Amino acid sequence: MRSHSVLLKQQADDIAISPSKIVCIGRNYVDHIHELGNDIPDEMVVFLKPSSAITGTLCSEMGETLHYEAELCFMVKDGRFSAVGIGLDMTKRELQGKLKKQGLPWERSKAFDGSALFSEFIPMTSAQQDWCFQLTIDNVMTQLGHQQLMTYQPNAMFAAITEFMSLNDGDIVMTGTPKGVGAVSANTSFEISLWPNVPFEIFETALSGDKSMTQLCGPAMLVKQWQAV
Repeated sequence: MRSHSVLLKQQADDIAISPSKIVCIGRNYVDHIHELGNDIPDEMVVFLKPSSAITGTLCSEMGETLHYEAELCFMVKDGRFSAVGIGLDMTKRELQGKLKKQGLPWERSKAFDGSALFSEFIPMTSAQQDWCFQLTIDNVMTQLGHQQLMTYQPNAMFAAITEFMSLNDGDIVMTGTPKGVGAVSANTSFEISLWPNVPFEIFETALSGDKSMTQLCGPAMLVKQWQAV
């Protein structure tokens, strides 16, 4: 796979895709907004990462401790979201806090090289919705998200972004993170998993800890693992 690219699964051969940009939606989960002590925005928060942000290495430190944010991700083709994946939005949280206090853009804390990690992407159908994704660290559930918790749903995101910016084939949209973000520790094992068509009550059962997502829904459609360094 070429540097700064992601894999798109195909029936024949996997294709390496180099997006022209990564569009990120911020503050899309209310519990995460409260978790960081932020205000609920009046409009959708959008920021960008360059393709050079893409990496396969999960780093715990780059000048300061990095924080993870697990996210549901979509890839664009032919004017729509055509494939789905999962990813980690890496953040320099201390720097981000300083930039926010000064009213400055977030790019130095969000768009640095090595700040975006992705699973492979899988073509999706219109019948697949109500996505649920889970991050475990050393086999402990750390983040659990469901599409119904997102303030802005996929179609609304696409429409809002394309009001002012073109989305090219291969571009990736990261849709925001649920509560449970935190610092990355070296030598820990990260696993992120994705299930389609999960009823919200099933998600709530998994969130309560009574049963795991695998017990409730079976094997995940997509799983990606990283070892933090």
